[in-house]
Amino acid sequence: MSTFERYLTAWVVLCIVAGVALGHAFPDVFQAIGGAEIAKVNLPVAVLIWLMIIPMLVKIDFSALGQVKEYWRGIGVTLFINWAVKPFSMAALGWLFIGYVFAPYLPADQISSYIAGLILLAAAPCTAMVFVWSNLSDGEPHFTLSQVALNDVIMVVAFAPIVGLLLGLSAITVPWETLLLSVALYIIVPVIIAQVVRRGVLSGGGQPALAALLGKLQPLSLIALLTTLVLLFGFQGEQIIAQPLIIAILAVPILIQVYFNSGLAYLLNRITGEAHCVAAPSALIGASNFFELAVAAAISLFGFSSGAALATVVGVLIEVPVMLSVVRIVNATKGWYEAGPAVQRRADIARVSANELTDSVNG
Repeated sequence: MSTFERYLTAWVVLCIVAGVALGHAFPDVFQAIGGAEIAKVNLPVAVLIWLMIIPMLVKIDFSALGQVKEYWRGIGVTLFINWAVKPFSMAALGWLFIGYVFAPYLPADQISSYIAGLILLAAAPCTAMVFVWSNLSDGEPHFTLSQVALNDVIMVVAFAPIVGLLLGLSAITVPWETLLLSVALYIIVPVIIAQVVRRGVLSGGGQPALAALLGKLQPLSLIALLTTLVLLFGFQGEQIIAQPLIIAILAVPILIQVYFNSGLAYLLNRITGEAHCVAAPSALIGASNFFELAVAAAISLFGFSSGAALATVVGVLIEVPVMLSVVRIVNATKGWYEAGPAVQRRADIARVSANELTDSVNG
């Protein structure tokens, strides 16, 4: 993890301060930026989102999908958490905390929008930072790569239906045309562009050339993210100043769902007997969110000044410290994990197979 990424939360806080201050100082400029739309797509933000997402997708090698069968237990657990649990658990937590427990402390006209933002945040699994979390937990790199590649493929077809279903259940009008346009603009097109760039660079210079390109693109991606946050908080400044507890309130369901989903994935992997080097990144992938896509979709669907956009930004704010705490937990509990009966059984079987192979070679 680079120094910039390690202190992402601090940078986000600075963006909040800068955005609020600039929004009050230059309201006309921010209104002009917010009005630069074509077919409900904000052009400045669309460019920034592409600069965020495409460098992350260039890292993904979709040929890794061939390795899925080698880690089918961990893959199965993570897919179950990502697509059958996390969006629905977040929606339930949003309805409970935002729609009921903390409702008296929130602007009544934004409650549905806050819930929508939380749903968008949980509806897509993380693509880029997962590699950092996996590395910090000594995760199996081939599993992480194949899991991320598979999630990206599923996201192309599953993101819109899941979001549409949960927004509908929340009694929020689903702007299907805008939702599908967001999927095309912020998932399908970036995936295509990223893979074309990746193959072109690999064919021209191999892995060293790709590594050099990623080294140049990563800072650009983070700068684009922070610029987008400044714009968002420029529009949200008045609301935040009027209701300073909003961010803390929105953080509550996000924190609960991160620990719940990572813990559930970790436990299910232990029950199935998966190795710790697979269970750790599985838990981390199951808990983290593709917040760049969530921010883009929230702006497209509900606008810059919406509660949905603010809710997704809270996910950015707490992403790094919360996920680092999950990394520490899975690292600290490795001994407990490997003492699980199913894990020990599989380790014994693997040991016997390795010994038999060695004997056959020596014989």
